[in-house]
Formats: sequence, structure tokens, C-alpha cells
Amino acid sequence: MTDYSLGDVARILKVSPRRLRYWKKIRLVGATVELQDEAGYGFRDLVVLRTIVSMIERGVSIQRIRRHLEVLRDRLPDLAEPASALRLASEDSDHIVLRRDGRWEEVGGQLLLEFSGAPEVAAAHPVTALAGPGAASMRGREPGPADAVGFFEKGCELDVDERTFGEAAAAYEKAIELDPDYADAYCNLGAVRYNQGQRAAARRAFEACLARAADHVEASFNLANVLEEAGEDEQALVLYRRALAVDPVYPDLHINLALLYEKLDRMGPACRHWRRYLQIDPQGSWAAVARQRLARESEQA
Repeated sequence: MTDYSLGDVARILKVSPRRLRYWKKIRLVGATVELQDEAGYGFRDLVVLRTIVSMIERGVSIQRIRRHLEVLRDRLPDLAEPASALRLASEDSDHIVLRRDGRWEEVGGQLLLEFSGAPEVAAAHPVTALAGPGAASMRGREPGPADAVGFFEKGCELDVDERTFGEAAAAYEKAIELDPDYADAYCNLGAVRYNQGQRAAARRAFEACLARAADHVEASFNLANVLEEAGEDEQALVLYRRALAVDPVYPDLHINLALLYEKLDRMGPACRHWRRYLQIDPQGSWAAVARQRLARESEQA
């Protein structure tokens, strides 16, 4: 089944069609996307390409990724899609490792002990913020004036600690004062206000972000969470779907959609999103829950 055209994949991953064609040519993503019609990409292909893009964004070269894939194809010929199993060892590392059978390994085969710096799988967060320098441009929009960007980045440094939430909010508000259309600053301000327990202020900030950038994934996701908490489930569903149309391989979206559909007693769509989540992150922190839910529904069918 082909769910996405070449243009769809380029838009979702913010990668040029020329680069996608080149990656297909050099078999960077394996045989699954080597179709007669270049417009044919399945959901699994999209997941694999997202993994590759995330590594490149972290400074890993195409050549290194390609060498690791060649080693895996030789060592584990039965591994359906090697690229989907690759991960970076940590947030501040470009060391590539393999997740297989619930364990972390070197690509060459050496087992990594869980306490020796292997990747940790974080739980899904109810509200997310864009983090780190340059986050505004990472979302595909031009950053504001340099001083606004500076205050935004200061906010990113401060909003990781609840003791400095107030300072972080002040920094984001200053960024907005200097650049009233700085959508990412509104999103992060909303996340801080949410984490301070200020739901109404958080909602206003997320809505202000979406008024300036209707396709903002994090703001749509976050506002949907706020609406769910307020009992506005159908409105939340609309926002989750809107975010998913922009970023269909965002795992937390599938988790939240599955849970919301379960709450609405719509088990068919819930199961579809649990399956999508497992395709994206089969070893993720919600993987056991997803498999349990799917097994339960299969038994009841």
C-alpha cells in the first residue's frame, strides 16, 4: 500500500525531492521504496526516512549511515528494515547503535549494557515545547529579530527546571514583545504556563501560536491536550488530526489519539493508531501497552 507521494514525503520531512531520489538511488532506505512509481511511499518507508533525517540533523553523515546499513544487511539479512532499528546513543552523541530484541547493541554485534550509556526511552509528555537554539527555524519558519531569538533561546535554557519557569516565561514574553509573530515563542510560553498549572493562560498562548502558524504541530498537540482535560474531546480530536496531517510519524500523536479514541469507545480507530505507533517505535515506552490493547481487541473480535 502506498500512502504518500514523493511530494508528501518531502513536505513532511522538510527534505528536497532531489535528495529523496538520491537516497533511493543509493539504497539508503533499502528495497522497500525502490518502486517503479517514484510516487509510492508506504508508512513504513516514512518512518525509516524520518530516522535517517533525524540522524543527519544531529551531524551524522550519509556515508556513515550507509556504512552502518551495509554492515547490518550483511550481519542480519533477515532484518526487515535495518534503518528503522538504528538509534543515536544519547541526546549529545552521534554514536549509532542498534535496538534489537529489547537490547541495545553495537552495529557490529557487541551487546551494550543498559547502564553503560545506552539510549533511554522517554515516556510520552502531555505537553511539549520546541527546545534548543534555532528551534524556530527548525519548524520551517523564519526566526524573528536577533534579539527576539536570543530571548527565545534563553527561555529554552530556563524552561527545563521548574525553579526557573517564571524566568523562562518572562524570556518568551520578551521575545513576543520584540516579535509579535514569533509562533514558537507562543508555543513554548504555553508549555511553561501549562507546567505552572495555568491552564487558561496556556490555552491562550497555544491559540496565539496557531493563529500565526496554523500547521504548528506542537501547538496543535498541546492545545488538544488542554482541550481534553477540559472535556472538549471532539475539538481535541480535530487538533490531533490536524497535527497528524503535518507530521504523521510523531509517536506521541498516535498514543494520544489511540487513548482518546478508546475514551470515546471507538476501538477501530484506536487500534489503527496503536499499530501506527508500533510501526514508528516498536521498542518505545508505550509499546507494551499498545500490544496489550491490540491483543485484547483481537481476543474480543
